[in-house]
Amino acid sequence: MKFMSKKENIKPTESELEILQVLWENGPSTVRFINDKLNEQKETGYTTTLKIMQIMTEKKLLKREEDGRSHIYKAAIRRDDTQKQMLDRILETAYGGDAAALVLQALGHSKTTKEELEQIKAFIKQMEGGKK
Repeated sequence: MKFMSKKENIKPTESELEILQVLWENGPSTVRFINDKLNEQKETGYTTTLKIMQIMTEKKLLKREEDGRSHIYKAAIRRDDTQKQMLDRILETAYGGDAAALVLQALGHSKTTKEELEQIKAFIKQMEGGKK
């Protein structure tokens, strides 16, 4: 499957991100399945989910295939590309490009586990090793 180019500007709304999250975690799905998953977090009407997904298809965030009477939707954008573009936008607009401030803010406002801290330390060591 061809994904949207990394260079294209990805700007999903909060509701669109919730739908993408379901697709990234569960793979190609029907509107009913996605709506049921969304309803586990907050009540969302089926027609609302359908309309958002139709708009997302027009915006090329989703791809739709017919499977008999059902339509199967797939994410047309990759999770990592979307996260990177959104993070870059937040970094520039909210933190003026100051990556350290963003990281410190993120770590200070969440319950970072010991395992996550070890991953962060390993990543920093790897980055330092690559710059020498």
